[in-house]
Amino acid sequence: MTEPSNADQAGPEPGSTPEMLLSDAERLHALTVLGDHFAAGRLDDSEFHARSGEVAAARTLSALAPSFADLPGGSPLQLVDGRIVQSPAADVPDSPPATGGVPAHRDVDAELAELRKRGKTIEALDGVVVGVTLVAFLILQFVVGWGFAWIVWPSLALTLGIPRLVLRYDDDDEKTYEKLKKADQKAREERLRAANDRIRELGDGREKGL
Repeated sequence: MTEPSNADQAGPEPGSTPEMLLSDAERLHALTVLGDHFAAGRLDDSEFHARSGEVAAARTLSALAPSFADLPGGSPLQLVDGRIVQSPAADVPDSPPATGGVPAHRDVDAELAELRKRGKTIEALDGVVVGVTLVAFLILQFVVGWGFAWIVWPSLALTLGIPRLVLRYDDDDEKTYEKLKKADQKAREERLRAANDRIRELGDGREKGL
């Protein structure tokens, strides 16, 4: 009787990853993360359509890797202590990064990106200023009992104007920023709708194939 060789007795090589099978819920999570990347503008329609099909057809954890290899955060699922768990969510910016192109296009993209940054900063500062003014009014009115506490409100316009003066953020900039916000939100909603439709389509296809 032939004794088994050491190679036959040896288990998986150290550091090797076993082929763990995916559940439907895990595939759905991967599709949802892929949809987030699509909504953020990292993937175009054809890339998302192709990759979502690959993710929906993936049977094992390692089969997901190629679809997320060039995306922030990598695969949305990972193997921990023999269990498949969700990876930390990738950082998806609210607005797409500036795109490349000829120098003139890069200048426009950089200017719009800077305007978005200043607009978000102004929005944050406005919230802080209004909050501080409200707290000051309540303290002066009800704690101190000062009858002229209302005077903090007329000064609010001046206080709100200081960050705009420092950041050189005028009325035209504010109007442009509001248009950019609406355009970004509309584009994101359209991509999310397309992503949801694709996930539903792939889910229906799997149900029909069962």
